Amino acid sequence: MLKGVGIIGYGVSIPIYRIKVEEIARVWGEDPEAIKNGLNIKEKSVPGLGEDAATLAVEAARNAINHAGIDPIDIEAVFVGSESHPYAVKPTAAIVAEAIAATPKLMAADFEFACKAGTAAIQCCMGLVASDMVKYGLGIGTDTSQGRPGDALEYTASAGAAAYIIGKDTNAPLVAEIKDTYSFTTDTPDFWRRPGEEYPSHGGRFTGKPAFFKHVTEATKGLLEKTGMKLDDFDYVVFHQPNGKFPLQVASMLGIDRKKIEAGLLTPFIGNTYSGASPLGLAAVLDIAKPGQKILVTSYGSGAGSDSFLIEVKDAIEEKRARIRTVKSYVDKKVYIDYGMYVKHRKKLKF
Repeated sequence: MLKGVGIIGYGVSIPIYRIKVEEIARVWGEDPEAIKNGLNIKEKSVPGLGEDAATLAVEAARNAINHAGIDPIDIEAVFVGSESHPYAVKPTAAIVAEAIAATPKLMAADFEFACKAGTAAIQCCMGLVASDMVKYGLGIGTDTSQGRPGDALEYTASAGAAAYIIGKDTNAPLVAEIKDTYSFTTDTPDFWRRPGEEYPSHGGRFTGKPAFFKHVTEATKGLLEKTGMKLDDFDYVVFHQPNGKFPLQVASMLGIDRKKIEAGLLTPFIGNTYSGASPLGLAAVLDIAKPGQKILVTSYGSGAGSDSFLIEVKDAIEEKRARIRTVKSYVDKKVYIDYGMYVKHRKKLKF
């Protein structure tokens, strides 16, 4: 187990725009109630015309710095996980580092592993901090995810970001200690997008049992075995949420009380934020968690793999709570748009 390494500050960003399931279903002549019930989703976030994975990451990072109460010059590693980086060749991490005034003497890189790239970024920060190679590391999951018009993904693919500053308790008070982590990875091609392609392809029902459910359960069980913990020891559980139904299903499979899942289940209200999904779910839990409570987080990325974390909330969370811009404040602040504006925002029309 790690000791004294964890989260000293976190921040999020979710676009203000939303489109309802009913509006998308209207355009494609589908039954909105069937979609809503089948995916457990009501609406999703839509990035504004000037928003992309980089701008969302910058806002989330600035919120995290404010929450942590540190000088960004002490951030010596910036890793940004996304599958919608604005540039194919040019790091989002460098844009974020410059925007937050981090030291130029830093490690920086963009990560890709579908929807778990953000948690992979956090793991790398943990290792660098634990080994004293850096004072603070910034791990971000951010996406403005893509969905082909008329595809099932169009109901869920959304936008959002979450940023975590990782450090040691000897340098700054931890709001939550990351006590251990465990990963499970296989070559399971359930979802993919080749170079030059604008929209991803997916294996339909194949994405469930052999992909999402297998990897999430294996990573979770692996963490429990490694740490000697039991599911009953956790107060909150956050799973990756490609839709609003899968996290509840995997919780049922593992015998987890639904109430432990609901606090971090955001997809029904903002859609699947891809690399931001499980980090945003964790942020929603941290917004309300009390010192001493334990959180289990298991991400999932197609291709396929899962990262699982044992997190314990610390006393400093109460001291720093007044500085946090909560997930709820972002979720509740919204402006609805119709499908025409959605197409414009997502640049789906080609000239």
